[in-house]
Amino acid sequence: MMQCLSISPRADLIVKPRLLRHLSLILLFLLLVLGCGYAGYHISDRAGIRALAENGERQLELNARAVESEITKYTYLPSLLELEGNVSRLLLAPTAYRRHHVNQYLAGLNERSGSLAIYVLDPDGRVIATSNWEQADSYLGEDLSFRAYYQDAIEGRPGRFYGIGSTTGEPGYYLAHGLRDGKRIIGVAVVKVRLDALEERWQRALLEAYVSDENGIIILASDPMVRLKAVRPLDDATKERLARSLQYHWAALEELQLFNRSPLDDGIEQVSFATAGTPTNYLLQTRRLEDTPWHLTLLSPLQEQRSAAMIHGMLAAVAAALLAFLLIAWNERRKVIATRLAAREALQAANDELERKIAERTADLQASNERLQAEVREREQAETTLRKAQDELVQAGKLAVIGQMSTSIAHELNQPLAALRTLSGNTVRFLQRGALDVASSNLQNIGELVDRMGKITGSLRAFARRAGDSGEASLGQAVDAAVLLLHPRLQRTSMTIHRDYLHPEQDDVRLAIEQIRLEQILVNLISNALDAMRDQVDRQLWLSGSAEADCYRLEVRDNGPGIAPETRAHLFEPFFTTKPGEQGLGLGLTLSASLAAAAGGSLTVRHPDEGGTAFVLTLPYPREPQP
Repeated sequence: MMQCLSISPRADLIVKPRLLRHLSLILLFLLLVLGCGYAGYHISDRAGIRALAENGERQLELNARAVESEITKYTYLPSLLELEGNVSRLLLAPTAYRRHHVNQYLAGLNERSGSLAIYVLDPDGRVIATSNWEQADSYLGEDLSFRAYYQDAIEGRPGRFYGIGSTTGEPGYYLAHGLRDGKRIIGVAVVKVRLDALEERWQRALLEAYVSDENGIIILASDPMVRLKAVRPLDDATKERLARSLQYHWAALEELQLFNRSPLDDGIEQVSFATAGTPTNYLLQTRRLEDTPWHLTLLSPLQEQRSAAMIHGMLAAVAAALLAFLLIAWNERRKVIATRLAAREALQAANDELERKIAERTADLQASNERLQAEVREREQAETTLRKAQDELVQAGKLAVIGQMSTSIAHELNQPLAALRTLSGNTVRFLQRGALDVASSNLQNIGELVDRMGKITGSLRAFARRAGDSGEASLGQAVDAAVLLLHPRLQRTSMTIHRDYLHPEQDDVRLAIEQIRLEQILVNLISNALDAMRDQVDRQLWLSGSAEADCYRLEVRDNGPGIAPETRAHLFEPFFTTKPGEQGLGLGLTLSASLAAAAGGSLTVRHPDEGGTAFVLTLPYPREPQP
């Protein structure tokens, strides 16, 4: 009995320290797993937000350029109305006949430019002519003197304004320009354009973004539910002022509810935004648009990134737990068979290390594969957006060419108009005198003048029309159209054109490019040749062609002074030009080379030893139809 009582206290002393040690190991194990999981989640979350912010910055820059291009491509249009004499005559002496003529002119211009409406205000702010004069909700007779764009334009400043129409309730962007008679402003020309194409583009790209104006009101949004909401609180005085201006019609202008705003960097915030009644976390990035007081805001959802961070944290915790279990098992096994299995234990440790490295390498490869897939999707989306931007830039280039030729075209049309006025008056007098032969001759001359004006306007309409990437073009027809478009300049400069692009047995050359695009390339090349030879007396231009194996090679060469060596490397760079700012944008050769490349060809330059410059246009032949 005495021996049994003496053994029991020793057993208790042995068990308690072992139990405490096991409990301490379990607690340490739990702390290690939780700590590794939290560290993995935190590191992955920070890295994910940083990558999301970098991608959002690129998206923000790309879409900001698209918005700026969309709102600036119509800025030249109101000032063009100063070149239309009927508009000035209507403002100075309004008559029903002149109003009808100007209404028809504005309707045609509105249809060709793709704007919502074009109208003219008298000095009192009342609409006296409009492109929608035939519609039930016509602006004709409306008093728009309360609009800010009218007040700016009548003072000689450019009118820029976004608002909802008081007549139709249709939103749009207004561009206004004061029409002058000498130094006196006699009226205001206004162009209303639609910007909802940007919203449709965002929706197709699954992009969550919105544009807020100078009042903090959302005017464009990929989500229609947030349109016409305020991004900042509006006081009662501001709300009353906006309600009186009718800029947003009768919208309530409620504040956009953003919760838990946490600034991360300049122009970057982490916010919670209620969508369909459920708060969703976003990364909010904002950028101001150039030449406007507007701001573009991009919302990048954080749900996928947070889910990925949670998965990474769980993987880190599992890896830590697995590693801890392996260490514990390895330690216990080492204690039991430390002496006999020393070599095997070393091999096991090496195997464990190899497995850990394989697991890490597999995780790295998986992450790299996911990043590569994301970059591929991003590049495909960027290529689609770039292709659309290129089409818009091509159309803007054609409109810019028309704007540069507008003065010459107006002069070209004024001469037949003056002749028509004289011939029509003489015809009336000859008919009264009974001189039918002379009257018939005058009428025949009038018909020829009308045909001549029709050819000029027809060429302009065809040149301004949008074109696709594919088609088939006639080289002879394209050259004739380009010469007709540049006819006023060719008359003033007296340039001789040598045509040597057809073989004697050929009637025409057919090329695999859309007709309008081939005409635009030739207009750009011939116009550049005219500019290069403007300071010399003898002006010669050669159009020579030769057939290759599967393509046609057309060379446009002039006898000008040539191109300086230091500028040759920059010829095809966008916005590079040696002309004064009002004579060119530096886009002609860039657009021409882009159009040729889109058709499967190329545009290069050659510098002949005898002087001048030669541009070589290479285009493929049309494919033969499959049987």
